[in-house]
Amino acid sequence: MRKIIHNLRQQPEEVRRHILHILTVICGVVLLVFWVYSLGSNIINSEMQAKIEEDLEPFSALKGNIIGGYQSIINSDLNLPE
Repeated sequence: MRKIIHNLRQQPEEVRRHILHILTVICGVVLLVFWVYSLGSNIINSEMQAKIEEDLEPFSALKGNIIGGYQSIINSDLNLPE
């Protein structure tokens, strides 16, 4: 490990930046693969599916309120006397 670090320190800054970018992309891809794998196994679980549906209920109520408010505004505009 010391030889690798010593060798990297001897390289020009441009080469070190390229190595940094490559290692950053590789780490990002590895993390993405782990995340997708764990996400897939969590979604398959029936308990998790029930929890997801419970978590989405407030958003469906919010959506209903927004749509209802929009409809009431449109209907009130249509009923205005001319």
